[in-house]
Amino acid sequence: MTPPGRDRLRELLDAVLDEDNRTLSDMAGDAYASPFHFSRQVSGGAGESPVALRRRVVLERAAWQLRQGASVTDVAFAAGYESVEGFSRAFARAYGRTPGSPAPATGGRDAHWLPAPNGLHFHPPSSLWVSDEPVRRGGDEVTALMVHHGVEDTRALLELAKGLPDDEYRRVRAPGLTVLVWDGPEETLAAVLDTLVWTLEVWVASVEGADHPVRGADDAAALLERHDAVAPRWLAVVRDVARRGAWNDRLVDALCEPPESFVLGSVVAHVLTFSAHRRLLARHWLRAAGVAVDAGDPIEWLSRRDR
Repeated sequence: MTPPGRDRLRELLDAVLDEDNRTLSDMAGDAYASPFHFSRQVSGGAGESPVALRRRVVLERAAWQLRQGASVTDVAFAAGYESVEGFSRAFARAYGRTPGSPAPATGGRDAHWLPAPNGLHFHPPSSLWVSDEPVRRGGDEVTALMVHHGVEDTRALLELAKGLPDDEYRRVRAPGLTVLVWDGPEETLAAVLDTLVWTLEVWVASVEGADHPVRGADDAAALLERHDAVAPRWLAVVRDVARRGAWNDRLVDALCEPPESFVLGSVVAHVLTFSAHRRLLARHWLRAAGVAVDAGDPIEWLSRRDR
């Protein structure tokens, strides 16, 4: 039982964010709890696992430090990463850009904040800010979760496809299959994976107002390079829409002939819907080619990330 006047959740959060507590066991020990009960209490009170909360707030602090002119190397090691490369990958997944690239011009106390289910964010120089963000954001954090899962899951499938012989990769497995008429036939694993990447390339170019992209090679290694180039830009697009609450804004897509108008929220929903379909189809065909592959369940994916 918590004594009167004692803020148990605050104590738990202090244990999560203490500089010396790098693991779940460290955090739990500092809060005089078992790892199981500590994780359960933090997740119940904050709506986010201890490991995920710490990772996010540490990255927010890193983003703020970079904006103040700190070096990527100094920030990486201050954040507890064992290498600059590991920090850079984590930062790019979270922010949709490399830590060495220029930060967006947006200012304000929340310029470095990431989507969160609880309003808990890093506030410089070394404290937490508790905002009313969850009330304003509604379901944005669910969208962020789905978008992150989509790009990471696509990458995992491309890695698996790299090990296939070309005849299996390009084998016609569903003659005449067309997912969307304007995308053309997707009868092979190569075509399905190529369209997954190409869809992001086209929509990102449309939102950014860039020229129509040139479709690159479709072997798995080339697709992986194309995906790694476009995925951070796609994450940044969705994050910017959520940040501005611009889901109902309209995009006039000059890449269409003739130009068409789309609601931004519907664009994201469109990408998520058909990406999920194609990723499940790719899994089915990878298994048919003798490749062991998981179910692609977001629950399992998030559980692995939170460990």
